[in-house]
Amino acid sequence: MKQPASEAQQGGPDAAATPEPPTPPATTHASAKSTEEKGGWRALGLRLDVRNLSLLGVLAALIIVGGITKPDQFLDTNNLQLVLTQASVIGVVTVGMTFVITSGGIDLSVGAIVALASVWATTLATQEYGFAGILFTAVIVGLACGLVNGLLIAYGGMVPFIATLAMLASARGLALQITDGKTQIVTVNSVLDLGVRDSYILGIPPLVLVFAAVTVIGWLILNRTTFGRRTVAVGGNAEAARLAGIDVRRQRLYLYLLSGLCCGIAAFLLIILAGSGQNTNGNLYELDAIAAAIIGGTLLSGGRGTIVGSVLGVLVFTTITNIFALNNLQSDVQQIAKGAIIVAAVLVQRRTVRNGES
Repeated sequence: MKQPASEAQQGGPDAAATPEPPTPPATTHASAKSTEEKGGWRALGLRLDVRNLSLLGVLAALIIVGGITKPDQFLDTNNLQLVLTQASVIGVVTVGMTFVITSGGIDLSVGAIVALASVWATTLATQEYGFAGILFTAVIVGLACGLVNGLLIAYGGMVPFIATLAMLASARGLALQITDGKTQIVTVNSVLDLGVRDSYILGIPPLVLVFAAVTVIGWLILNRTTFGRRTVAVGGNAEAARLAGIDVRRQRLYLYLLSGLCCGIAAFLLIILAGSGQNTNGNLYELDAIAAAIIGGTLLSGGRGTIVGSVLGVLVFTTITNIFALNNLQSDVQQIAKGAIIVAAVLVQRRTVRNGES
C-alpha cells in the first residue's frame, strides 16, 4: 500500500534513515578562544618570571662575590641593613619613574626634585614645625614640581625630555639658592630617631618598611586598578587610548604628580638617613632610577612596566655600590660595571621576548 505523502512529510520511519550531521556545540569556539587567551597570559607570565629570575641570578652572583671578597664585612647584619636602607631612597624614586616610563614618558628631574624638597624641608623656618612640618614640606614640594612637569607636558605640549630637563636645572638652582651652598643640619629629634637602631622593627629599619609599603602600593595600582591599565594603554598607543575614551592629558598629569610625590617621600627618607639637607642630594638619581626600571623589564618606549623588576634593579645597583665601596675600588670601575650589567640585562630581555613571540 502506498504511503501517504503527508506521513512522509511528518517524519515517518523512512525519514529517520538519513539523519542530518550533528550541530557542534555553541561553546566550542568560546572554549578554544578561552584556552588560547589562557595560553597567551601563561606565556606572558613566563616571560616576566624569566626576567625577574635573571635579575635574581645577578643579585645572587653579586652576593656571592661580596661574600667571597669581604665575608666578614659584606655578610654582616649591619651592612645588609645599610644596603637595604640606601636602596630605599632611590627605590621609592624608581617606583614613580616606572609609572612615567610605562606611559611612554621620562623624568630627568627626579634627583633635582629630591634635592629641592630636602633643603626646603630642612630650613630653620620649617624645622620649627617639627616632624609634621618637615614631612609635609617635602611632600608638597615634590608634588608642586610634579605638577609643573605634568602641566608643561600634558597641557603645554612640551616634550618630556625638555620639560623635565628644564625642571632639573631650575630645581638645582633653587636648591643652591636656598642653602647658599651650605649643609642644613636637622635638629628635630623625632626625625633623627627614625635613623637609629632603637627605632628598628624586628631588625628592619623604618626606611625599608616605607620602601616596602610604597612598592606594594605601586604594584597594586599598576596591576590591579583602572589607573594602571590606563597607564599601560597610554604608553602602548596614546591615540588608541584617546579613541577608547581615556583622557590622555589628564592621565599624564597624574603620572608626573605621582612621580613628584615619590620624590617628596624619598627626600624625607634621605633627610632621616643623612640628618641634613644639601643642594647636592639626589645627584644622578635620575640615571639610577631609569637604569633600574629598564633592566627590570620596563619598556623605555612605553606600554609595559614592572614594579617587581624595578625593585630588583635597584637592589642590584645598590649591592654593586656596596661591594665596590668595601673593596676600595674606584668609582669609574663601578660605573663601567653598571653599564655592562645594563647592556647584559637588556640583551637577555630582548632574547626572552623574541623566544616568547616565536
